[in-house]
Amino acid sequence: MAKGLNRRTFLGAGAAALAAPAFLQHRAFAATGETIKVGFVSPQTGPIAAFGASDEYVLAGVRAALGAGIEINGQVHPVEIIVKDSQSSPSYASEVASQLILDDDVDLMLASSTADTTNPVADQCELNEVPCISTDTPWDGHFFGRGGNPAEGFGWTYHFFWGAGQIVDSYTSLWNQLDTNKKVGVLWSNDSDGVPLSNAEHGLPPLFKARGYEVVDAGFHQPLSDDFSAQISQLKAAGVDIVSGVFLPPDFTTFWAQCAQQGFRPKAVTVAKALLFPSAVAALGANGDGVSSEVWWSPNHPFKSGLTGQSSAELAAGYEKASGQQWIQPTGYKHALLEVAVDVLKRSSNPKDKAAVLEAITKTDYASIVGPVSWANGPLKNVSQTPLVGGQWVARGDGKYDLIVCENTTAPEIPVQNAFKPLA
Repeated sequence: MAKGLNRRTFLGAGAAALAAPAFLQHRAFAATGETIKVGFVSPQTGPIAAFGASDEYVLAGVRAALGAGIEINGQVHPVEIIVKDSQSSPSYASEVASQLILDDDVDLMLASSTADTTNPVADQCELNEVPCISTDTPWDGHFFGRGGNPAEGFGWTYHFFWGAGQIVDSYTSLWNQLDTNKKVGVLWSNDSDGVPLSNAEHGLPPLFKARGYEVVDAGFHQPLSDDFSAQISQLKAAGVDIVSGVFLPPDFTTFWAQCAQQGFRPKAVTVAKALLFPSAVAALGANGDGVSSEVWWSPNHPFKSGLTGQSSAELAAGYEKASGQQWIQPTGYKHALLEVAVDVLKRSSNPKDKAAVLEAITKTDYASIVGPVSWANGPLKNVSQTPLVGGQWVARGDGKYDLIVCENTTAPEIPVQNAFKPLA
């Protein structure tokens, strides 16, 4: 849990910030139904724990909004959200998912935060025929990383997030604002996010090329590497003006420090995963000013929660007040994941019937705090694609950075805050 946070703080902030929606009111005389069990798997410890930093804040607020439960067919069903830490480990994520399915007999599974969590959890659900909704993993990596066949799809597992095509649209829309030689050097973490995004057929390289950029591929690096000299030398020799790819936050910190030491300063560095969090950018020191990344969700996004009515700005401000930390992008998607789950359960004819819950998932048409979610309109059967824009980290003078939206090519409903600028 983030510094300065405790359970009382979260519960107080969540209860104060969230007003119970109308469907939860005036039910004093409704009969009590069976408890609905919802599994929730997310990394709260380990190398990608930053993705779970706002989990307790979001969960406290949603639990406060649910109150006594969900009314379905005249019965109020209490909702138990059973949280499991994946420990940033695919094997452990699979293990806790199995526990939730076999020991807790969850009615609906939720999973989030990189393919290391969503893929193994979804695989367990597919195997055991348990309805599953996941988010916070590029949909290409989630679907194809699990061996998905577009002609068939999956039976029980549904995902909402953005995909590789959108990230390339955002990145190139940023780069097109600069005067460059259109040479982009790419590096990939050898993990469940880097491998699929490096794919020659479904990944980023063919999409960069299709948009007129020459790709210099510096290959894979092992997570938590300590020496990027060979890759930096390759990129310098090729004369690239842009660096992209996928890094873990500590790996990018090492890479970027070594770039400075070796006198390599491209005009833009826009990478996935590593630059999502203000703490990761602050760790770069003065070298963090001007680095760039995708922006999945921010206080600037014009969406609100269909569960609580909170705007994106209100949800972000609530987290900052409760935690004493800057807002983080996963907060919106964790909230949306729970929003969508509640909507699905409300619409199911019988929340204790897994087939009925699955049918409700397939018919989802919901306005969430991260944008519309509908699997009827996705690029594949099991995918709902959410909006994505590009942004740049800008120093604000106190050692911290703000993430500013600088392009909205594929999501014009999200306002641009400033033009994209080259690294100094």
